[in-house]
Amino acid sequence: MTGLRVLVAPDSFKGTMSAQVVADALAAGLAGAGADAVTCPLADGGEGTTAVLHAAWGGELVRHTVSGPSGEPVVGELLLAGDGRAALDTASASGLHLVPAERRDPLRASTFGTGQLIAAAVAAGAREVLVGVGGSATTDGGAGALEALARAGGIGDAVLRVLCDVWTPFEQAAEVFGPQKGATADQVAALTARLHEVAGRLPRDPRGRPRTGAAGGLSGALWAVYGADLVSGADAVLDAVRFDELLARTDLVVTGEGCLDAQTGQGKLVAVVAARSARRRVPVVAVVGRRALDDAGVARLGLRAVIEAGDLGALESAGAALARDLAG
Repeated sequence: MTGLRVLVAPDSFKGTMSAQVVADALAAGLAGAGADAVTCPLADGGEGTTAVLHAAWGGELVRHTVSGPSGEPVVGELLLAGDGRAALDTASASGLHLVPAERRDPLRASTFGTGQLIAAAVAAGAREVLVGVGGSATTDGGAGALEALARAGGIGDAVLRVLCDVWTPFEQAAEVFGPQKGATADQVAALTARLHEVAGRLPRDPRGRPRTGAAGGLSGALWAVYGADLVSGADAVLDAVRFDELLARTDLVVTGEGCLDAQTGQGKLVAVVAARSARRRVPVVAVVGRRALDDAGVARLGLRAVIEAGDLGALESAGAALARDLAG
């Protein structure tokens, strides 16, 4: 095992552990068994994206009190890189984790606070604002964010880049993601009808376009009104941390996420890490909190193996077991 170079590059386990915590636990297990483990916490536009970009870019993290998804004040976070770039997580202002399960109201949840954070970035002088759109509680078609930005006078000459972790189009946002945000079947139907109404009022129609359904249509609204560039969040983050350069010095990649499922292949981090690693012929193992993907799905992603580990002790044990397996 001595000298085996392992790049530990997971996403966060949503709602439970940050990418850094996951990476450190896996690396501790690998190193204890003799592997040379290097950590590279990652994100794909969801929770933790701003933290990863802060580590890559430097800059200042600024906190602003904004309106949460249910209208209550929350403290959102904004990264000002100092070179004209800013970044923020929609989850910081409009995240599902901000609303207790018993108080979730999918019909009411608003992206207004995310619009306030974008406006704060522009007011601070940002010329390019990166908006990570995973982990939201919302399916308002971006209406709340658009209202907040309109009140602030728009974005001026700033450019928006929306870091998307899904391919879902605008009109399918409620159907695909509404249930995990607490929506009943009747609410999904009502939310879908509202998305169509919102789309009909926008200056450009986002329906049918990939990635416009992220954060319950927020990405599509920002594209329609402000010409936002909708990009792969995973690719943007991997470029920021110079992932491909790290691969050149790596024998094995260990990545991971909270749940490996059918959505993983639709632009989530694990799928993008696997694809980039395959181009360099570096094998990839995924350590996940829960596996909900069959062997055929795992094979399509190009993963060498999948290990389930849902807490810190299990993650460290998974790292050690993986190192022993490789040594054998």
